[in-house]
Amino acid sequence: MSILASLAKAYERLPDAPKIGFSAQKISFLISLNEDGNPAGKPIDLRAFEGKKPVARLMVVPQPAKRASGIAPSFLWDKTSYVLGITAGDDKRLAKVHAAFKAYHLEALADTDDPGLAALRKFIENWEPGDFERLGWPEDMKDQNVVFALEGERLNGINMHDRPAAAALWAKVSSQVETTNAVCLVTGEPGPVARLHPAIKGVWGGQSAGASIVSFNASAYESYGHKQGDNAPVSEQAAFAYTTVLNRFLQKDSKNRIQIGDASTVFWADASDVGAAELAEQVHAAFFTDINEEMQATKVGDILEKLRQGMPLEDFAPELAEGVRFYVLGLAPNAARISIRFWLEDDFGRLAKNYQRFVSDMRIEPPPKNPNPALWHYLSELAVLGKRENVPPKLAGEWMRSILTKTPYPLTLFSTVLMRMRADKKVNALRVAILKAVLIRNFKQEVPVAFDPENENKGYLLGRLFALYEHVQTAALGRKVNATIKDKYYGAASAQPRKVFTLLDKGSANHLSKIGKIKPGYRVNLQKNIGAIMEKMAPADDPFPAFLSPEEQALFGLGYYHQNSENFKPKKTQDDTQEEPVT
Repeated sequence: MSILASLAKAYERLPDAPKIGFSAQKISFLISLNEDGNPAGKPIDLRAFEGKKPVARLMVVPQPAKRASGIAPSFLWDKTSYVLGITAGDDKRLAKVHAAFKAYHLEALADTDDPGLAALRKFIENWEPGDFERLGWPEDMKDQNVVFALEGERLNGINMHDRPAAAALWAKVSSQVETTNAVCLVTGEPGPVARLHPAIKGVWGGQSAGASIVSFNASAYESYGHKQGDNAPVSEQAAFAYTTVLNRFLQKDSKNRIQIGDASTVFWADASDVGAAELAEQVHAAFFTDINEEMQATKVGDILEKLRQGMPLEDFAPELAEGVRFYVLGLAPNAARISIRFWLEDDFGRLAKNYQRFVSDMRIEPPPKNPNPALWHYLSELAVLGKRENVPPKLAGEWMRSILTKTPYPLTLFSTVLMRMRADKKVNALRVAILKAVLIRNFKQEVPVAFDPENENKGYLLGRLFALYEHVQTAALGRKVNATIKDKYYGAASAQPRKVFTLLDKGSANHLSKIGKIKPGYRVNLQKNIGAIMEKMAPADDPFPAFLSPEEQALFGLGYYHQNSENFKPKKTQDDTQEEPVT
């Protein structure tokens, strides 16, 4: 099923889906009117506060026209520049946009006998922009969206656009737009074609006014003499349905959305059992986000834990294993359009198996502090200074797609981790887990999950040896040295070991001599550990290779991590050979 078709089908399952011709918009103020058209008082602030920041209320209103750079008033609501001729900035078109709103509504409301609409007509006829200051209306109202209501109905929660007469008039007004009829590419049914598709809002980094998936804004994109929407005929009903659902999924508090790098990712399920579909959506969200203790105690947490243990989904949640179709769509901004980062349609049972494979790939010992980190924790390890906005573009979306489809991971993931480790000398569980996963899936290598003293891979052995040299330095000089050998040499040692390890070996001999004066037994143990690694290095006359391949550099990091963790384990022996953890 295509993206638009599956979204249009999801519209049918929205419990509170707005009717065609309406959409949810951010509304900040309400102007209450008496029946004579005069304001009943100061505008009412509808905003709620998130901390100290006021946030507009989402309200279903007549769908706005797409403006781009043109002038197009909305019906019965709009921002103050259109409605009142007032703005906080310097808008050279202010008089024109206000005149357009006034002319549009005076024409539409000319013959109405509805008391509410008649009151609005009188307000528009009599309003002058100077009235804003005269009435003492609040400054923070400027450039916000406003709606109207009759004072007698406002207290009952009835706004002007909610009145039956307003809905009937809007249906008449909106149907007057010239359209062509054609077979819809989404539904296969004949009907009026949407010339412009409603704007899609909420894509991270996108324009606040919204953008489009389907648009033809230049002649280069047109063909056979067709204009705009006629180039890819989608009926007005289908265009309204798919954009309504997508806007709903992209809302800030949506349960059908997660942010993966620069990809705003939405997902939804389709099943005959509505409960199973909702459960699948909740479990999928938990795959890639942090879950709290409250969620861990629910069925979602139980399912997630059993999946991570490798148990087959059909053994404990058979309602999800079969009969649930799942869709995942990754979106990213691209000027006035929206780019499709990835699109996936599959059975939820197969996605769950692919997620289990990902968990297995990423397993590492010792694990990170959070044994099941969300995907964004891994992504932050790829970014300069750990900031999400510095995650390499496209990489997050490509990685998520490979996780869900069980295909090879993007190699940019591999190279980026190696680059970050060389740059900031930070070798942690999250980074080596990524390297391990890529080695297993992309290079088909057998990679140890935990410390493996028998592993003879040259990169792994050199990583272990480097960690031991660092441990010897710390044991001799303490942990308050200005810079350890890792701070100075990790990048060179992991890529060109021959240039570094001879120097490190000499320095280690000096440090061992110092340790031997205080704890001779401890020095013997350290020398045995170093000797055991050197015995596995071949050839004996030149154990340090000139270069390590990227795969060997990854194993170098893994060996370093395993050995470094092993160094800090207390090992009790006899007398002064007892090794104490360095603190």
